[in-house]
Amino acid sequence: MADFTLKTGADGVAIITWDCSGKSMNVLSFKALAELDACIDQVLADAGIKGAVITSGKDSFAGGMDLNILASLRDAVEGEPARGIFDGVMRMHAILRKIELAGMDFKTKKGGKPIAATMTGTGLGIGYELPLACHRIFVADNPKARIGLPEIMVGLFPGAGGTTRLMRKLGAMAAAPYLLEGKTLEPAKAKAAGLVDEVVAADELLDAARAWVLAATDADLVKPWDARGYKMPGGAPYTAAGFPTFMGAAVMVNANTKGVYPAAKALLAAAYEGALVSFDEALKIEARWFTKVVLDPTSGAMIRSLFINKGALEKGAVRPEDIPDQRVKKLGVLGAGMMGAGIALVSAMAGIEVVLIDSSDEAAERGKAYTAGYMDKGIARGKATTEKKVSTLARITATADYAALTGCDLVIEAVFEDPGVKAEATAKAEAVLGDDAIFATNTSTLPITDLAKASTRPGQFIGIHFFSPVEKMALVEIIKGHETGPRAVAKALDFVRQIRKTPIVVNDARFFYANRCIIPYLNEGIRMVGEGVAPWLVDNAAQLLGFPVGPLQLVDETSIELGVKIAKATRAAMGEAYADAPVDEVIFWMADEGRMGRKAGAGFYAYDDKGKRLGFWPGLADKFPHAEPQPELGEVQNRLMMAQVLEAVRALEAGVLTDIREGDVAAILGWGFAPWSGGPFSWLDRIGAAQAVTICDRLEAAHGARFKAPALLRDMAAKGEIFYARFAPAAAA
Repeated sequence: MADFTLKTGADGVAIITWDCSGKSMNVLSFKALAELDACIDQVLADAGIKGAVITSGKDSFAGGMDLNILASLRDAVEGEPARGIFDGVMRMHAILRKIELAGMDFKTKKGGKPIAATMTGTGLGIGYELPLACHRIFVADNPKARIGLPEIMVGLFPGAGGTTRLMRKLGAMAAAPYLLEGKTLEPAKAKAAGLVDEVVAADELLDAARAWVLAATDADLVKPWDARGYKMPGGAPYTAAGFPTFMGAAVMVNANTKGVYPAAKALLAAAYEGALVSFDEALKIEARWFTKVVLDPTSGAMIRSLFINKGALEKGAVRPEDIPDQRVKKLGVLGAGMMGAGIALVSAMAGIEVVLIDSSDEAAERGKAYTAGYMDKGIARGKATTEKKVSTLARITATADYAALTGCDLVIEAVFEDPGVKAEATAKAEAVLGDDAIFATNTSTLPITDLAKASTRPGQFIGIHFFSPVEKMALVEIIKGHETGPRAVAKALDFVRQIRKTPIVVNDARFFYANRCIIPYLNEGIRMVGEGVAPWLVDNAAQLLGFPVGPLQLVDETSIELGVKIAKATRAAMGEAYADAPVDEVIFWMADEGRMGRKAGAGFYAYDDKGKRLGFWPGLADKFPHAEPQPELGEVQNRLMMAQVLEAVRALEAGVLTDIREGDVAAILGWGFAPWSGGPFSWLDRIGAAQAVTICDRLEAAHGARFKAPALLRDMAAKGEIFYARFAPAAAA
């Protein structure tokens, strides 16, 4: 079936409907683009057609371009991947430009046929770039819809004219949030920002567009940038008004990206250079820069991890087969602290009935109040309604009575991180649960198999590790104990999908996968402070690698008190094998000084009364004087990077991690591992196993056995292998 079909009404208005067969949302392919081209040719050639409306046959307009076709473009011209990509992009530009000019005489700007777009809902990427080429954009009044150009989030930038058109439509300053940050808006705000023209009721959408097409004049069809005397809003680069704007944009890009995201720099270059030439020349410049970005390994890694692999995991790529639907109907949450309250919040918002248990009714109600507070903030920002708040709160029953768990098909325990406390909660819950109920523990460090000993049905016992704050963090780590059965895994995965988060499934081991990797990162930063490395060198080195925050700032955010507790528990469990005494020397001293992190207003950083960082605490240098000379930046970065990456490899080697797609996606979503790299395994593939081993050998000689290259990595280096060839499913390679 065709993705684009055309039907002309008695009024002479052609309705071009975009409806991808078998897909929940329209996604553009080059086959579909050719169909659209044919429809536009028919509109322009048929004298009986007065104009056209491009609409969608779905509740949304379009989710974007099928990113998988970028690979096919690379191979379209043998031996010339750049030529294949550039030619493909220019084909898109030609079709969208044909819509924009609509058959008019370019000199007189007369004789064209009006073409409107009706966005039935969300329009992202090409789903907004196509309407941008039309003469009028009508959007259904749907607060849940999102409109914008989020390509920068997956290592690309809008390359089908979106960069050039939005720059000319809004000017550099106003366009920056949508181009450089990937900001998306609901319809009413999109209209206020100038992204779309009209917002109307969904049932009036097509009629409004038809009426406009029939009433449109020649002047209505001329885009500002095609009109005589056009001047860019806010000024072109070499004007008194425009120069500081473009300079400021360059500063902002480098401040935000630290120079490690090529798409942002390429977008800025395309916008700047394009503003100096004609519109059609600007489209060519945009296509050249887009081609460069597509060929950069950064974009490929980000697309694979943040689009293809993330999407596959969210759709159940690792779900056990032959297990029927396990979506949760009634959820029990044990513990109404910050974690339990957050789990109750996201579950109730997803439409799930929740029983929130704590030691007293008052404590449980405080946990429920977290949802009320969250909804109040949403109402104040226009993102929620009073009715939504009332219905969400109505789904949460706050109580101290475990009998209220009767009928729950999933219970998540989120009590204090103590095996005894967790065992008591497990026993109380199982005493009232049905035989088919699944019991999950939310723990960040305690082995699931050990905790399952408190259960009378270990096959139905599983770990579901949320990250804090629950409502903001996208990743959920599901941990199988030694006896966990497949139905428990399916239940956990289906629940995570219900609450719209991204799951990974790992096997049981201390710290599981995410904490196994992130704790060495934090420890390496702390260890360097103890060695006399300047703390600003440590955190800046991390940010220059593309990490959102450095290890010392992250320790402050998660609390030094928590770090001390984890260190003591780990040392007790590992005995003589424990190797982080130099780290303990620093954080135990910090704790003794009362510097427990940001919440305490004192940590590695100093803070003002409102919690704003004021710089590193001077007392650090008094206790741990800065060494002379300081290490090279690259040495610090290698230590921070390898501390994490080697643990990811060891987790794979030990069978804790069974799918490298999960390892990459979890690293980015769970602790912000350099998103530009695509994750630890993508980064290793980028530099090559041999280079990684060389770095490890040098670090091991200088800093100890924690940097010893795993046998797996040495084997891959010897064979010249890469992880995505050796371990990834064929679809992800």
